[in-house]
Amino acid sequence: MKIALFGASGATGRLLTQRCLAAGYQVTALLRTPETFPLRDRVQVIQGSAFDPNPVRQTIADADVVLSALGANSLKKEDVLEHAVPQIVAAMQETSTQPKPVRRIIVLGSAGALSTSLDKQPAWRRWIVQNIVYNTFLKWPVASQISQWNTLSHSSLDWTMVMPPMLTNTPGHGTYRIDGDALPPSGSRISREDVADFIMQQIDDPQWIRKGVYITW
Repeated sequence: MKIALFGASGATGRLLTQRCLAAGYQVTALLRTPETFPLRDRVQVIQGSAFDPNPVRQTIADADVVLSALGANSLKKEDVLEHAVPQIVAAMQETSTQPKPVRRIIVLGSAGALSTSLDKQPAWRRWIVQNIVYNTFLKWPVASQISQWNTLSHSSLDWTMVMPPMLTNTPGHGTYRIDGDALPPSGSRISREDVADFIMQQIDDPQWIRKGVYITW
């Protein structure tokens, strides 16, 4: 199995790289600075930016599955997903007439991407998270996730968007709750390890194709 990986140098991206290699998959990773990536000798490296269509095309060439752990690195307005995801989707759609089109993409999203994400939370928590967290502190990262959702959902690809709340760097529990409609009640955090494991499961599981899925402890 050949995996095209975007965002490999990030915290979740490194976990996905490790898991893909452990599964025996061939990984092609798009990296801005390959020299800083600890697993560079074990993956096929394409040097460049996800904002540039040429290295994006090279990264997805002949891939069976595309994984993306791209996202904001700060609370500032970075527009990473606004620029990168359309490039990835366009490059994948360009392969539609090839003998082996690249159709499957699984991305790391956020629970704040949809207005219905908090529907299963108590009213007081819904107000706090929406007005103080999503609309204030995480205003720009949430806007980027909304953009990612819109780009994927309007595409013809076999996409899945995995939508956790706050990510932690603590060890995974190995168990978690998932929901296709909204963030499970009182869900507030989950480890990157558990999210990476769940993303890996989607490679062979069609359940959440063309859907978003919430995941939390």
